[in-house]
Amino acid sequence: MARTILPASGTPVNHPVLPVARHAGNGAVAVPANINVPGAVLCLDLGTMTGFAIRFAGGAVMSGTREFRPRRFDGGGMRYLRFRGWLGEVLHSCRRLGAVFYEEVRAHAGTDAAHVHGGFLATLTAWCEEHGAAYEGVPVGTIKRHVTGKGNAPKAEVIKAVRALGYAPEDDNEADALALLRWVIDTGAVR
Repeated sequence: MARTILPASGTPVNHPVLPVARHAGNGAVAVPANINVPGAVLCLDLGTMTGFAIRFAGGAVMSGTREFRPRRFDGGGMRYLRFRGWLGEVLHSCRRLGAVFYEEVRAHAGTDAAHVHGGFLATLTAWCEEHGAAYEGVPVGTIKRHVTGKGNAPKAEVIKAVRALGYAPEDDNEADALALLRWVIDTGAVR
């Protein structure tokens, strides 16, 4: 769960791991003091291991992954309740979200994967509606084509392309979220 912060200049800066799972006052989400946080953009690669990238209004970027695997005695909806709680923590750390973008998946490896993704998508869109946050899905092929030049690029190529942009993703989930953020920035989807 390494995080990379890029200031507005685009020069990579190593930043310590920022806990995105705790509220202010009792293990707060650490937002660097020099970041102007209103109007942040959140990009997500939805799944059991959700990749995320947040671009704060000042231009700094924070990224990582968050796992929502069900625990031993959890009911079927607990992962989605934890995801919803995490979204609230992200909102709290950003103070205001200008927009939320997510990777729009059209095909899944299996039925279970489709059901899980549908649950995350339903939770995300309902949460965005409740909090007045704009949201938009971006097709996987569009994101991959933007960062690699190929809409069907394998995960390793996406990771390599994202690293070439100065980010340091630890896995494909974080790389996908960063690639989506790059698409948002480069296409002017949010100003």
